[in-house]
Amino acid sequence: MCGGTLQTASLSVKAAPVPGPMFDLRPVGYVLGLLVSALGATMLLPMGIDMFVGNGHWLIFAESALLTFVLGVLLTLACANSVSGGLSLRQTFLMTTGVWLVLPVFGALPFMFGATEARYVDAFFEAMSGMTTTGSTVFEALEALPEGLLFWRGMLQWFGGVGIIVVAMAFLPALRVGGMQIFRSEGFDTFGKILPRATDIARRISVIYLMLTVICAGVYGTMGMGSFDAIVHAMTTIATGGFANADASFAVFGPGVEYAAVMFMILAAMPFVRYVQLIAGSARPLWQDSQVRAFLTTIALLVVVMAAWLSLGQGHATEPAFRKALFNIVSIVTGTGYASADYMQWGPFAMVLFFFAGLIGGCAGSTSCSIKVFRYQLLLASISTRIRQFHAPHGVFDSRYQGRPVPEDVLNSVMAFFVLFFVTLGVVAIVLGLTGLDLITSVSGAAAALGNIGPGLGPIIGPAGSFADINDAAKWILSATMLVGRLELMAVFVLFTAAFWRG
Repeated sequence: MCGGTLQTASLSVKAAPVPGPMFDLRPVGYVLGLLVSALGATMLLPMGIDMFVGNGHWLIFAESALLTFVLGVLLTLACANSVSGGLSLRQTFLMTTGVWLVLPVFGALPFMFGATEARYVDAFFEAMSGMTTTGSTVFEALEALPEGLLFWRGMLQWFGGVGIIVVAMAFLPALRVGGMQIFRSEGFDTFGKILPRATDIARRISVIYLMLTVICAGVYGTMGMGSFDAIVHAMTTIATGGFANADASFAVFGPGVEYAAVMFMILAAMPFVRYVQLIAGSARPLWQDSQVRAFLTTIALLVVVMAAWLSLGQGHATEPAFRKALFNIVSIVTGTGYASADYMQWGPFAMVLFFFAGLIGGCAGSTSCSIKVFRYQLLLASISTRIRQFHAPHGVFDSRYQGRPVPEDVLNSVMAFFVLFFVTLGVVAIVLGLTGLDLITSVSGAAAALGNIGPGLGPIIGPAGSFADINDAAKWILSATMLVGRLELMAVFVLFTAAFWRG
Protein backbone atom coordinates (compact mmCIF):
# COMPACT_ATOMS: atom_id res chain seq x y z
CA MET A 1 0.00 0.00 0.00
CA CYS A 2 2.69 2.45 0.98
CA GLY A 3 4.80 1.51 -2.01
CA GLY A 4 1.81 1.89 -4.31
CA THR A 5 0.94 5.26 -2.83
CA LEU A 6 4.47 6.53 -3.19
CA GLN A 7 4.63 5.30 -6.76
CA THR A 8 1.36 7.05 -7.61
CA ALA A 9 2.58 10.25 -5.98
CA SER A 10 5.81 10.01 -7.90
CA LEU A 11 3.96 9.54 -11.17
CA SER A 12 1.71 12.52 -10.44
CA VAL A 13 4.72 14.75 -9.90
CA LYS A 14 6.32 13.65 -13.15
CA ALA A 15 3.08 14.25 -15.03
CA ALA A 16 2.64 17.81 -13.72
CA PRO A 17 3.10 20.47 -16.44
CA VAL A 18 6.33 22.39 -16.33
CA PRO A 19 5.75 26.12 -16.80
CA GLY A 20 7.55 27.57 -19.79
CA PRO A 21 9.96 30.48 -19.59
CA MET A 22 8.39 33.89 -19.04
CA PHE A 23 8.13 36.20 -22.03
CA ASP A 24 10.96 38.69 -21.43
CA LEU A 25 9.79 42.14 -22.51
CA ARG A 26 13.02 43.90 -21.58
CA PRO A 27 14.82 43.46 -24.93
CA VAL A 28 11.78 44.99 -26.64
CA GLY A 29 11.74 47.82 -24.12
CA TYR A 30 15.44 48.43 -24.71
CA VAL A 31 14.96 48.88 -28.47
CA LEU A 32 11.89 51.05 -27.97
CA GLY A 33 13.75 53.19 -25.44
CA LEU A 34 16.58 53.80 -27.89
CA LEU A 35 14.17 54.79 -30.64
CA VAL A 36 12.12 57.08 -28.38
CA SER A 37 15.24 58.87 -27.18
CA ALA A 38 16.41 59.22 -30.79
CA LEU A 39 13.00 60.67 -31.71
CA GLY A 40 13.39 63.22 -28.92
CA ALA A 41 16.81 64.22 -30.25
CA THR A 42 15.42 64.77 -33.75
CA MET A 43 12.94 67.31 -32.37
CA LEU A 44 15.90 69.67 -32.11
CA LEU A 45 15.82 70.08 -35.92
CA PRO A 46 12.37 71.70 -36.14
CA MET A 47 13.25 73.61 -32.97
CA GLY A 48 16.27 75.06 -34.79
CA ILE A 49 14.12 75.99 -37.78
CA ASP A 50 11.68 77.89 -35.58
CA MET A 51 14.57 79.67 -33.90
CA PHE A 52 16.07 80.55 -37.30
CA VAL A 53 12.85 82.10 -38.63
CA GLY A 54 12.35 83.96 -35.36
CA ASN A 55 9.12 82.61 -33.90
CA GLY A 56 8.63 81.55 -30.30
CA HIS A 57 7.28 78.13 -31.19
CA TRP A 58 10.77 76.67 -30.70
CA LEU A 59 10.06 76.43 -26.97
CA ILE A 60 7.37 73.83 -27.67
CA PHE A 61 9.88 71.61 -29.45
CA ALA A 62 12.44 72.16 -26.68
CA GLU A 63 9.95 70.95 -24.05
CA SER A 64 8.75 68.03 -26.20
CA ALA A 65 12.33 67.02 -27.00
CA LEU A 66 13.39 67.05 -23.36
CA LEU A 67 10.38 65.02 -22.20
CA THR A 68 10.70 62.47 -25.01
CA PHE A 69 14.46 62.07 -24.69
CA VAL A 70 14.44 61.67 -20.90
CA LEU A 71 11.67 59.07 -20.92
CA GLY A 72 13.39 57.18 -23.74
CA VAL A 73 16.69 57.11 -21.87
CA LEU A 74 15.01 55.94 -18.67
CA LEU A 75 13.31 53.10 -20.53
CA THR A 76 16.62 52.13 -22.16
CA LEU A 77 18.49 52.10 -18.85
CA ALA A 78 15.74 50.10 -17.15
CA CYS A 79 15.97 47.36 -19.79
CA ALA A 80 19.71 47.49 -20.55
CA ASN A 81 20.62 44.51 -18.36
CA SER A 82 18.64 42.16 -20.62
CA VAL A 83 20.51 42.80 -23.85
CA SER A 84 22.27 39.66 -25.04
CA GLY A 85 22.25 38.80 -28.72
CA GLY A 86 19.30 39.18 -31.09
CA LEU A 87 15.57 39.11 -30.50
CA SER A 88 13.45 36.00 -30.54
CA LEU A 89 10.63 35.62 -33.04
CA ARG A 90 7.95 36.61 -30.51
CA GLN A 91 9.98 39.60 -29.33
CA THR A 92 10.40 40.72 -32.93
CA PHE A 93 6.66 40.57 -33.56
CA LEU A 94 6.06 42.68 -30.46
CA MET A 95 8.86 45.12 -31.23
CA THR A 96 7.67 45.65 -34.82
CA THR A 97 4.21 46.68 -33.66
CA GLY A 98 5.52 48.52 -30.61
CA VAL A 99 7.68 50.87 -32.65
CA TRP A 100 4.76 52.10 -34.75
CA LEU A 101 2.57 52.41 -31.66
CA VAL A 102 4.95 54.08 -29.21
CA LEU A 103 6.66 56.61 -31.50
CA PRO A 104 3.39 58.34 -32.49
CA VAL A 105 2.56 58.65 -28.77
CA PHE A 106 5.56 60.94 -28.39
CA GLY A 107 5.48 62.33 -31.92
CA ALA A 108 2.08 63.82 -31.06
CA LEU A 109 3.47 66.08 -28.31
CA PRO A 110 4.48 69.05 -30.52
CA PHE A 111 1.00 69.07 -32.07
CA MET A 112 -0.71 69.04 -28.68
CA PHE A 113 1.52 71.62 -27.00
CA GLY A 114 2.16 73.72 -30.10
CA ALA A 115 0.38 76.21 -32.31
CA THR A 116 -2.42 73.83 -33.25
CA GLU A 117 -3.31 73.30 -29.57
CA ALA A 118 -4.76 69.99 -30.75
CA ARG A 119 -6.59 67.64 -28.44
CA TYR A 120 -4.64 64.44 -27.94
CA VAL A 121 -6.91 62.40 -30.20
CA ASP A 122 -6.16 64.78 -33.06
CA ALA A 123 -2.47 65.02 -32.25
CA PHE A 124 -2.13 61.23 -32.08
CA PHE A 125 -4.10 60.80 -35.33
CA GLU A 126 -1.74 63.22 -37.11
CA ALA A 127 1.38 61.55 -35.68
CA MET A 128 0.12 58.06 -36.53
CA SER A 129 -0.78 59.22 -40.03
CA GLY A 130 2.73 60.59 -40.35
CA MET A 131 4.63 57.58 -39.01
CA THR A 132 2.58 55.13 -41.08
CA THR A 133 3.01 57.42 -44.14
CA THR A 134 -0.76 57.49 -44.58
CA GLY A 135 -1.05 61.24 -45.14
CA SER A 136 -4.55 61.79 -43.77
CA THR A 137 -4.67 65.03 -41.80
CA VAL A 138 -6.92 66.62 -39.19
CA PHE A 139 -5.36 70.06 -39.57
CA GLU A 140 -6.65 72.86 -41.75
CA ALA A 141 -5.10 76.19 -42.79
CA LEU A 142 -1.73 74.47 -43.05
CA GLU A 143 -0.16 77.59 -44.55
CA ALA A 144 -0.58 79.35 -41.20
CA LEU A 145 1.29 76.72 -39.15
CA PRO A 146 4.82 77.48 -37.88
CA GLU A 147 7.62 76.24 -40.12
CA GLY A 148 8.92 73.94 -37.42
CA LEU A 149 5.59 72.15 -37.14
CA LEU A 150 5.33 71.69 -40.92
CA PHE A 151 8.88 70.35 -40.91
CA TRP A 152 8.00 67.96 -38.08
CA ARG A 153 5.10 66.54 -40.09
CA GLY A 154 7.48 65.90 -42.96
CA MET A 155 10.07 64.33 -40.66
CA LEU A 156 7.54 61.91 -39.16
CA GLN A 157 6.68 60.64 -42.61
CA TRP A 158 10.33 60.48 -43.65
CA PHE A 159 11.17 58.38 -40.58
CA GLY A 160 8.19 56.11 -41.19
CA GLY A 161 9.16 55.63 -44.83
CA VAL A 162 12.68 54.39 -44.24
CA GLY A 163 11.51 52.42 -41.22
CA ILE A 164 8.93 50.44 -43.15
CA ILE A 165 11.48 49.51 -45.84
CA VAL A 166 13.74 48.00 -43.21
CA VAL A 167 10.79 46.19 -41.62
CA ALA A 168 9.60 44.92 -45.01
CA MET A 169 13.01 43.61 -46.07
CA ALA A 170 14.46 42.52 -42.72
CA PHE A 171 11.62 41.51 -40.41
CA LEU A 172 8.47 40.60 -42.36
CA PRO A 173 10.12 37.90 -44.52
CA ALA A 174 11.44 36.21 -41.38
CA LEU A 175 8.04 36.55 -39.71
CA ARG A 176 6.41 34.87 -42.75
CA VAL A 177 3.83 37.65 -43.01
CA GLY A 178 1.51 37.94 -46.00
CA GLY A 179 3.74 36.09 -48.44
CA MET A 180 6.75 38.31 -47.73
CA GLN A 181 8.88 35.20 -47.08
CA ILE A 182 9.31 34.88 -50.85
CA PHE A 183 11.77 37.78 -50.68
CA ARG A 184 14.14 35.97 -48.34
CA SER A 185 15.87 34.77 -51.50
CA GLU A 186 17.04 38.32 -52.21
CA GLY A 187 19.98 37.89 -49.86
CA PHE A 188 18.20 39.36 -46.85
CA ASP A 189 17.50 36.16 -44.93
CA THR A 190 17.40 37.32 -41.31
CA PHE A 191 15.70 34.56 -39.36
CA GLY A 192 17.49 33.79 -36.12
CA LYS A 193 19.82 36.81 -36.34
CA ILE A 194 17.33 39.60 -36.86
CA LEU A 195 19.02 42.62 -35.33
CA PRO A 196 22.57 42.20 -36.70
CA ARG A 197 21.38 41.63 -40.26
CA ALA A 198 18.77 44.38 -40.00
CA THR A 199 21.50 46.85 -39.07
CA ASP A 200 23.38 46.08 -42.28
CA ILE A 201 20.20 46.35 -44.36
CA ALA A 202 19.22 49.62 -42.68
CA ARG A 203 22.62 51.18 -43.38
CA ARG A 204 22.59 50.48 -47.11
CA ILE A 205 18.95 51.35 -47.65
CA SER A 206 19.17 54.51 -45.56
CA VAL A 207 21.98 55.86 -47.74
CA ILE A 208 19.91 55.32 -50.89
CA TYR A 209 16.83 56.78 -49.19
CA LEU A 210 18.77 59.89 -48.20
CA MET A 211 20.25 60.25 -51.68
CA LEU A 212 16.81 60.10 -53.31
CA THR A 213 15.47 62.68 -50.85
CA VAL A 214 18.32 65.11 -51.54
CA ILE A 215 17.98 64.70 -55.31
CA CYS A 216 14.21 65.15 -55.09
CA ALA A 217 14.59 68.35 -53.06
CA GLY A 218 17.10 69.67 -55.61
CA VAL A 219 14.76 68.93 -58.52
CA TYR A 220 11.82 70.54 -56.74
CA GLY A 221 13.96 73.61 -56.14
CA THR A 222 14.89 73.91 -59.81
CA MET A 223 11.21 73.62 -60.73
CA GLY A 224 10.28 76.69 -58.71
CA MET A 225 9.59 75.49 -55.17
CA GLY A 226 11.03 77.50 -52.33
CA SER A 227 13.83 75.85 -50.38
CA PHE A 228 11.69 75.03 -47.34
CA ASP A 229 8.81 73.61 -49.40
CA ALA A 230 11.27 71.63 -51.53
CA ILE A 231 12.85 69.93 -48.50
CA VAL A 232 9.57 69.11 -46.75
CA HIS A 233 7.87 67.83 -49.90
CA ALA A 234 10.95 65.80 -50.84
CA MET A 235 10.71 64.02 -47.48
CA THR A 236 7.01 63.27 -47.89
CA THR A 237 7.40 62.29 -51.56
CA ILE A 238 10.16 59.72 -51.05
CA ALA A 239 8.25 58.39 -48.04
CA THR A 240 5.12 58.22 -50.25
CA GLY A 241 3.47 59.94 -47.32
CA GLY A 242 1.61 62.86 -48.84
CA PHE A 243 1.74 65.52 -46.12
CA ALA A 244 1.84 68.89 -47.88
CA ASN A 245 2.43 72.44 -46.64
CA ALA A 246 -0.82 73.79 -48.09
CA ASP A 247 -4.46 72.75 -47.90
CA ALA A 248 -4.56 72.59 -51.71
CA SER A 249 -1.61 70.15 -51.72
CA PHE A 250 0.20 70.20 -55.09
CA ALA A 251 -2.44 72.35 -56.79
CA VAL A 252 -0.43 75.40 -55.65
CA PHE A 253 2.58 74.38 -57.76
CA GLY A 254 3.22 74.44 -61.48
CA PRO A 255 3.16 71.64 -64.07
CA GLY A 256 6.91 71.05 -63.85
CA VAL A 257 6.67 70.23 -60.15
CA GLU A 258 3.83 67.77 -60.83
CA TYR A 259 5.87 65.86 -63.41
CA ALA A 260 8.88 65.80 -61.08
CA ALA A 261 6.73 64.49 -58.23
CA VAL A 262 5.40 61.71 -60.45
CA MET A 263 8.94 60.54 -61.21
CA PHE A 264 9.99 60.43 -57.56
CA MET A 265 6.76 58.84 -56.32
CA ILE A 266 7.32 56.01 -58.81
CA LEU A 267 10.97 55.64 -57.77
CA ALA A 268 9.95 55.48 -54.09
CA ALA A 269 7.33 52.81 -54.82
CA MET A 270 9.81 50.39 -56.40
CA PRO A 271 11.84 47.82 -54.40
CA PHE A 272 14.81 49.46 -52.70
CA VAL A 273 16.73 46.19 -52.77
CA ARG A 274 16.98 46.70 -56.55
CA TYR A 275 18.67 50.04 -55.96
CA VAL A 276 21.16 48.33 -53.65
CA GLN A 277 21.92 45.89 -56.47
CA LEU A 278 22.05 48.71 -59.00
CA ILE A 279 24.65 50.61 -57.00
CA ALA A 280 26.60 47.37 -56.65
CA GLY A 281 26.84 47.29 -60.47
CA SER A 282 23.98 44.95 -61.34
CA ALA A 283 21.15 46.65 -63.25
CA ARG A 284 19.63 43.45 -64.67
CA PRO A 285 17.57 42.52 -61.54
CA LEU A 286 15.72 45.86 -61.75
CA TRP A 287 14.81 45.54 -65.43
CA GLN A 288 13.92 41.85 -65.12
CA ASP A 289 11.79 42.22 -61.98
CA SER A 290 8.27 41.18 -63.02
CA GLN A 291 6.86 43.11 -60.08
CA VAL A 292 8.37 46.36 -61.38
CA ARG A 293 7.10 45.72 -64.90
CA ALA A 294 3.59 44.93 -63.65
CA PHE A 295 3.61 48.03 -61.45
CA LEU A 296 4.60 50.36 -64.31
CA THR A 297 2.20 48.69 -66.74
CA THR A 298 -0.70 49.06 -64.30
CA ILE A 299 0.01 52.76 -63.83
CA ALA A 300 0.26 53.30 -67.60
CA LEU A 301 -3.10 51.61 -68.23
CA LEU A 302 -4.88 53.53 -65.48
CA VAL A 303 -3.44 56.84 -66.65
CA VAL A 304 -4.51 56.23 -70.25
CA VAL A 305 -8.04 55.34 -69.15
CA MET A 306 -8.36 58.35 -66.82
CA ALA A 307 -6.80 60.80 -69.30
CA ALA A 308 -9.20 59.59 -72.00
CA TRP A 309 -12.11 60.01 -69.60
CA LEU A 310 -11.09 63.58 -68.75
CA SER A 311 -10.38 64.54 -72.35
CA LEU A 312 -13.28 62.85 -74.12
CA GLY A 313 -15.87 62.64 -71.38
CA GLN A 314 -15.17 65.79 -69.36
CA GLY A 315 -13.90 68.12 -72.07
CA HIS A 316 -10.45 68.80 -70.59
CA ALA A 317 -7.61 69.89 -72.86
CA THR A 318 -5.20 67.08 -73.78
CA GLU A 319 -2.07 68.07 -71.82
CA PRO A 320 -3.83 69.10 -68.58
CA ALA A 321 -5.98 65.95 -68.79
CA PHE A 322 -2.89 63.76 -69.14
CA ARG A 323 -0.97 65.61 -66.39
CA LYS A 324 -3.83 65.58 -63.88
CA ALA A 325 -4.57 61.92 -64.59
CA LEU A 326 -0.87 60.99 -64.34
CA PHE A 327 -0.20 62.87 -61.12
CA ASN A 328 -3.31 61.82 -59.21
CA ILE A 329 -3.29 58.19 -60.37
CA VAL A 330 0.37 57.76 -59.42
CA SER A 331 -0.27 59.49 -56.10
CA ILE A 332 -3.15 57.17 -55.19
CA VAL A 333 -1.62 53.91 -56.50
CA THR A 334 1.63 54.53 -54.61
CA GLY A 335 -0.32 55.56 -51.50
CA THR A 336 1.29 58.99 -51.42
CA GLY A 337 -2.00 60.87 -51.23
CA TYR A 338 -1.06 64.19 -52.81
CA ALA A 339 -3.73 65.88 -54.93
CA SER A 340 -3.37 68.40 -57.73
CA ALA A 341 -7.12 68.59 -58.37
CA ASP A 342 -10.39 67.69 -56.70
CA TYR A 343 -11.04 64.47 -58.60
CA MET A 344 -14.38 64.20 -56.81
CA GLN A 345 -15.57 66.59 -59.51
CA TRP A 346 -14.58 64.19 -62.32
CA GLY A 347 -17.71 62.09 -62.05
CA PRO A 348 -18.75 58.70 -60.59
CA PHE A 349 -16.47 56.71 -62.91
CA ALA A 350 -13.40 58.55 -61.63
CA MET A 351 -14.48 57.96 -58.00
CA VAL A 352 -14.79 54.22 -58.55
CA LEU A 353 -11.48 54.03 -60.40
CA PHE A 354 -9.63 55.97 -57.69
CA PHE A 355 -11.12 53.76 -54.96
CA PHE A 356 -9.84 50.55 -56.54
CA ALA A 357 -6.55 52.13 -57.66
CA GLY A 358 -5.77 52.80 -54.01
CA LEU A 359 -6.07 49.08 -53.26
CA ILE A 360 -3.25 48.20 -55.68
CA GLY A 361 -0.17 49.68 -54.00
CA GLY A 362 3.44 49.69 -55.10
CA CYS A 363 6.17 47.07 -54.92
CA ALA A 364 7.27 45.05 -51.91
CA GLY A 365 10.29 46.50 -50.13
CA SER A 366 9.37 50.09 -51.01
CA THR A 367 7.87 52.96 -49.03
CA SER A 368 4.56 52.28 -50.75
CA CYS A 369 1.61 50.62 -49.05
CA SER A 370 -1.73 48.86 -49.59
CA ILE A 371 -1.96 45.27 -50.93
CA LYS A 372 1.07 45.55 -53.26
CA VAL A 373 1.60 44.28 -56.77
CA PHE A 374 3.40 41.02 -55.98
CA ARG A 375 0.41 39.68 -54.05
CA TYR A 376 -1.86 40.21 -57.05
CA GLN A 377 0.72 38.41 -59.20
CA LEU A 378 0.82 35.45 -56.83
CA LEU A 379 -2.98 35.42 -56.64
CA LEU A 380 -3.27 35.32 -60.44
CA ALA A 381 -0.58 32.63 -60.63
CA SER A 382 -2.49 30.50 -58.14
CA ILE A 383 -5.78 30.98 -60.00
CA SER A 384 -4.09 30.08 -63.29
CA THR A 385 -2.71 26.88 -61.74
CA ARG A 386 -6.14 25.88 -60.42
CA ILE A 387 -7.73 26.46 -63.85
CA ARG A 388 -5.13 24.26 -65.54
CA GLN A 389 -5.77 21.55 -62.97
CA PHE A 390 -9.46 21.63 -63.87
CA HIS A 391 -8.57 20.90 -67.49
CA ALA A 392 -5.98 18.24 -66.61
CA PRO A 393 -6.90 16.74 -63.20
CA HIS A 394 -4.00 14.30 -63.26
CA GLY A 395 -1.39 16.89 -64.26
CA VAL A 396 1.15 18.40 -61.89
CA PHE A 397 1.32 22.17 -62.08
CA ASP A 398 3.35 24.66 -60.08
CA SER A 399 2.50 28.29 -59.41
CA ARG A 400 5.54 30.30 -60.46
CA TYR A 401 6.81 33.77 -59.64
CA GLN A 402 9.65 35.27 -61.69
CA GLY A 403 10.35 31.84 -63.14
CA ARG A 404 10.61 30.04 -59.81
CA PRO A 405 8.08 27.70 -58.15
CA VAL A 406 6.21 29.33 -55.30
CA PRO A 407 6.11 27.27 -52.08
CA GLU A 408 2.66 26.32 -50.87
CA ASP A 409 3.13 28.14 -47.58
CA VAL A 410 3.74 31.39 -49.47
CA LEU A 411 0.53 30.98 -51.48
CA ASN A 412 -1.40 30.16 -48.32
CA SER A 413 0.01 33.24 -46.64
CA VAL A 414 -1.00 35.44 -49.56
CA MET A 415 -4.52 34.01 -49.65
CA ALA A 416 -4.83 34.56 -45.91
CA PHE A 417 -3.67 38.14 -46.37
CA PHE A 418 -6.31 38.87 -49.02
CA VAL A 419 -9.07 37.39 -46.88
CA LEU A 420 -7.91 39.22 -43.77
CA PHE A 421 -7.48 42.51 -45.65
CA PHE A 422 -10.99 42.60 -47.06
CA VAL A 423 -12.62 41.24 -43.89
CA THR A 424 -10.81 43.94 -41.89
CA LEU A 425 -11.85 46.55 -44.44
CA GLY A 426 -15.48 45.50 -44.11
CA VAL A 427 -15.43 45.37 -40.32
CA VAL A 428 -13.77 48.79 -40.01
CA ALA A 429 -16.26 50.31 -42.47
CA ILE A 430 -19.18 48.88 -40.48
CA VAL A 431 -17.80 50.14 -37.18
CA LEU A 432 -17.19 53.59 -38.68
CA GLY A 433 -20.79 53.58 -39.85
CA LEU A 434 -21.89 52.80 -36.29
CA THR A 435 -20.12 55.98 -35.13
CA GLY A 436 -22.40 58.02 -37.39
CA LEU A 437 -20.36 58.40 -40.59
CA ASP A 438 -22.11 58.05 -43.95
CA LEU A 439 -21.54 55.12 -46.31
CA ILE A 440 -19.01 56.77 -48.65
CA THR A 441 -17.00 58.25 -45.78
CA SER A 442 -17.04 54.95 -43.85
CA VAL A 443 -15.96 52.70 -46.73
CA SER A 444 -13.44 55.07 -48.30
CA GLY A 445 -12.09 56.08 -44.88
CA ALA A 446 -11.54 52.44 -43.96
CA ALA A 447 -9.75 51.84 -47.27
CA ALA A 448 -7.68 55.02 -46.92
CA ALA A 449 -6.51 54.01 -43.43
CA LEU A 450 -5.99 50.28 -44.03
CA GLY A 451 -4.21 50.92 -47.33
CA ASN A 452 -2.33 53.95 -45.89
CA ILE A 453 -3.51 55.93 -48.90
CA GLY A 454 -4.36 59.29 -47.34
CA PRO A 455 -7.49 60.96 -48.71
CA GLY A 456 -10.79 59.18 -48.89
CA LEU A 457 -13.80 59.97 -51.02
CA GLY A 458 -16.75 62.28 -50.51
CA PRO A 459 -17.08 65.91 -49.41
CA ILE A 460 -15.71 65.33 -45.89
CA ILE A 461 -12.48 63.33 -46.30
CA GLY A 462 -11.99 63.63 -50.06
CA PRO A 463 -9.00 65.32 -51.73
CA ALA A 464 -10.48 68.77 -51.00
CA GLY A 465 -11.36 67.97 -47.37
CA SER A 466 -9.72 66.65 -44.21
CA PHE A 467 -10.44 64.32 -41.29
CA ALA A 468 -10.96 67.24 -38.90
CA ASP A 469 -14.74 66.99 -38.78
CA ILE A 470 -15.16 63.27 -38.12
CA ASN A 471 -15.99 62.17 -34.58
CA ASP A 472 -13.39 61.17 -31.98
CA ALA A 473 -14.36 57.49 -31.97
CA ALA A 474 -13.79 57.32 -35.72
CA LYS A 475 -10.39 58.99 -35.34
CA TRP A 476 -9.24 56.37 -32.81
CA ILE A 477 -10.54 53.56 -35.03
CA LEU A 478 -8.78 54.98 -38.09
CA SER A 479 -5.54 55.48 -36.13
CA ALA A 480 -5.55 51.81 -35.15
CA THR A 481 -6.39 50.81 -38.72
CA MET A 482 -3.42 52.79 -40.08
CA LEU A 483 -1.11 50.83 -37.77
CA VAL A 484 -2.61 47.48 -38.78
CA GLY A 485 -2.37 48.30 -42.49
CA ARG A 486 1.17 49.60 -42.34
CA LEU A 487 2.46 46.42 -40.70
CA GLU A 488 0.76 44.03 -43.14
CA LEU A 489 -2.13 43.09 -40.78
CA MET A 490 -0.95 39.70 -39.52
CA ALA A 491 2.11 41.12 -37.78
CA VAL A 492 -0.33 43.01 -35.53
CA PHE A 493 -3.23 40.55 -35.29
CA VAL A 494 -0.95 37.74 -34.11
CA LEU A 495 -0.45 39.70 -30.87
CA PHE A 496 -4.11 39.17 -30.03
CA THR A 497 -3.87 35.37 -30.04
CA ALA A 498 -3.46 33.38 -26.85
CA ALA A 499 -0.91 31.10 -28.54
CA PHE A 500 1.47 34.04 -29.06
CA TRP A 501 1.64 34.85 -25.35
CA ARG A 502 1.85 31.19 -24.35
CA GLY A 503 4.85 30.82 -26.64
